[in-house]
Amino acid sequence: MLKQHRELSMSIRRTIENNEEAGIRPSKTYQSFVAAAGGHRELNFIEKDVKNYITREVRNVSEQEDAKEFGKSRAAFEYFGDVISFDTTYNTNRYNLVCGSFVGVNHHGQSTLLGCSLMKNEEIESFKWLFQCWLRCMGGNAPKGFLTDQCASMKKALEACMPTTIHRWCIWHIMKKIPSKLNRYKGHADIEQEMSQDVWNSHSKDSFDRNWNDFLLNFGLADNKWLSGNVFLKSAAEV
Repeated sequence: MLKQHRELSMSIRRTIENNEEAGIRPSKTYQSFVAAAGGHRELNFIEKDVKNYITREVRNVSEQEDAKEFGKSRAAFEYFGDVISFDTTYNTNRYNLVCGSFVGVNHHGQSTLLGCSLMKNEEIESFKWLFQCWLRCMGGNAPKGFLTDQCASMKKALEACMPTTIHRWCIWHIMKKIPSKLNRYKGHADIEQEMSQDVWNSHSKDSFDRNWNDFLLNFGLADNKWLSGNVFLKSAAEV
């Protein structure tokens, strides 16, 4: 078939775009067209046309969209990058990769995405590479505060990559551990309720320290190592 006679219709293009987004290989896409048409001779295009369209149109648009989103994230970081939350709670299903997200809070109190990543593992060197790449993308300016879960690898990587940044553990992850840490105590439901009240309703470091000490004394928990030794809870009000 001569090149000038080959053509991709609008419906064919949409199918190619949808299949590319779904991760279907170009050869598989072309074979589906062959099967639907009843043979190669019934199509007015060849497999190379499918591949060329993906390279020329679909992936080019995707790269332009990625560049646009990158620019928006970098601009948002300049305004809302004082404190960043980094979370790797979720894994992707298909390839079992760790999905990490860098999130800030804008002037409306809304979460704003400042970067994301897919990682094969959660080792120190992997986090160091990721944090260094993210810092370069954000213009080399480290945030004032950084919130993570209690991953030791993250902590060491942050100390190496952002030595001037204040690192705090995410209060949400800490509070999730309360039931397992306190269920051996009689009246643990009341303990959990009072603890949550002190954590979420203390709006300064001084008020938190005062409420926290009263909480430990009132429930006879001063000897509990997990609670009395949790300086990260006392530090939560500082960030």
